Amino acid sequence: MIRTDRIVIVGAGIGALYAALELAPRPVLMISPEALGDGASSAWAQGGVAAAMADSDSPEAHAADTLRAGAGTVDAEVAAMVAQVARDHILDLTARGTPFDRDATGAYVMSREAAHSAARVVRVAGDQAGRQIMETLIAALRDSPSVQVIEGALATRLETDGDRVTGVWVASARAPSGEALIAAPAVLLAGGGSGGLYAQTTNPPRIRGQVIGMAARAGARMADPEFVQFHPTSFDIGEDPAPLATEALRGEGATLITRHGQRFMPDVHPDAELAPRDIVARAIFAEAQAGNRPMLDTRAALGETVLTRFPGVAETCARAGIDPVTQAIPVAVAAHYHMGGIAADARGRSSLGALWACGEAASTGLHGANRLASNGLLEALVYARAAARDIAHTVPMRAAEPVALSLPEGGHAPDPEAVDDLRRTTTAHVGVRRNAGGLRAALRVIARLEAAHGNDPTFCNMTATATLIAAAALARTESRGGHWRDDFPEPDPAFAHRTMIRLSEAFAIREAAQTEAADASS
Repeated sequence: MIRTDRIVIVGAGIGALYAALELAPRPVLMISPEALGDGASSAWAQGGVAAAMADSDSPEAHAADTLRAGAGTVDAEVAAMVAQVARDHILDLTARGTPFDRDATGAYVMSREAAHSAARVVRVAGDQAGRQIMETLIAALRDSPSVQVIEGALATRLETDGDRVTGVWVASARAPSGEALIAAPAVLLAGGGSGGLYAQTTNPPRIRGQVIGMAARAGARMADPEFVQFHPTSFDIGEDPAPLATEALRGEGATLITRHGQRFMPDVHPDAELAPRDIVARAIFAEAQAGNRPMLDTRAALGETVLTRFPGVAETCARAGIDPVTQAIPVAVAAHYHMGGIAADARGRSSLGALWACGEAASTGLHGANRLASNGLLEALVYARAAARDIAHTVPMRAAEPVALSLPEGGHAPDPEAVDDLRRTTTAHVGVRRNAGGLRAALRVIARLEAAHGNDPTFCNMTATATLIAAAALARTESRGGHWRDDFPEPDPAFAHRTMIRLSEAFAIREAAQTEAADASS
C-alpha cells in the first residue's frame, strides 16, 4: 500500500485534465492507462462544445433544447445551470490558448447540430475540437508542478471502508499482474463511458465501462444506465473502433441515402438528417437491416471543401479508398456515448464518501434519455470544475511528495475471446433495438462470462456495467430516447423519470432471468 495526501484522479480526458488544473496548487495524482492525449474519448470528439455565444442565442434556449432532446428525463435545474455557465468555460478555454474557429471580426464560428434550435457549437478546425482542447490542457498541465501523472497505469477497483472510498487499486495497463493500493483522501473518477462494450463503437479501444463498473462494484448508486447513445454515422469500413463521420457534416447539408441513391430521412422526421440522434440511428439501422447499405452523401453540400474543412473525415476516407468529393460514405450505427453512469450531484459527489465523478463516467441529469449534440464535452468541463472546487472545499490542503509507484508486468489482459463474446452479446441484444427475450438472454450470457472470468477485476468491471445496462433496459418497459423496446414501442408517462439503481439490484434482475430460463428448461 502507498499512502498519499494527493487527490487521485482516475482518467486522462478533458474532465480529468480540467479538474487537475482547477485543483492547482493542490497536489494531484492522475492515473492514466495511456500516454496523455492518447486513448481518451475526449481526444476523439469531433463535434465541439455547445454554448450560447451568439447575441441571437441564449442559455435559456440552449437549456430548452437540452430538455427536448432528453425525452422527458432531463433534470431541468441541471440543464439551466450548465447552459448558463457554458459561455464562461468557452472563454476560459480561449484564455488558456484553445484555437477555436473565429471569423474575420473575431467572433466565434458556430455550427448547428441535431436537435439544436440555433448554431451554437463552438469548434476547432472543423472537426478537431476534442484533440485541440486536450492539447491545450495538456500543455497547461505540463507547466503545473502540483500535478503528477502516472502513465501506463490502470485503475482496477476501489478500496472502501463502509460507505467511504479510501483508495484505488492500480495495475500495469499493458498486462495487469500484481496490484498496488494507493490510499488517498479523495478520488475523482473521470474515466470514459462504455462504448467498447459493443462490437461497433466510436470509442477508443480501452473504453469498455471499466470506471463505471468499478464504482458500481464498490456500491455506488448508478443512474440511467439503460440510456446508451448510438451515433448514426460511423464509417462502415471494417475498422474497430469505427471512425466517426461527424454530425457537423449533416449540419452543413450532407444527406443520408441508400445504396440506390435515395434519401430516406425526410419520410422519417420533419427535421430529416438533423432529427434527434436516436431517430436517425434507428432509421439508418433499419435501412442496413433491409440491405440498403446506408451512406452519407457530402458531394452536393460540401464538394471539394470537405477535404479542407473536415480533415479527420478526409483522412479516414483516404485510408479507406473513398473519395468523398465523388463518392458517398458508407455509414453504420455505433455505440458512441453513455448517458448513464455514476450518479453525481451538482458538486460532482457520488453516493460514496470521498468519491467524486465527472465526464462520461458520471450521470448528472443533464442528458436524460438522449444527449443533445456537443453537450458531452460541456458537461465534462462544468462538472470537472464543480468537483474540483468541492474537493478543495472538503479536503484539507497538505503538501505531498510525488508517489513512487512500481507496477509488475507480465500478467494477463482480459481474455480476448470473452471480451469479444461480451461485445457481440450486447450488440445483438442490448443495442439500438431491444426486447425482453433478448435482454434476458444477454443477462444470462453476461453472468456466464463473469462466472468463468471472475478472478479478473478488469473484466468484472466490464460485466458489471453490461449488467447494469441490460437490467435497467429490461426494467424500463417503454421506449424513450436512446432506449428502444420493440415490445414496448411507445413512451409510458409512468417512466418519465430517471433510473436510480445499484449493482445489487441489477444482479437480482439478472438472477431472475437465469432462474426463469432454468424453470423453462426443466
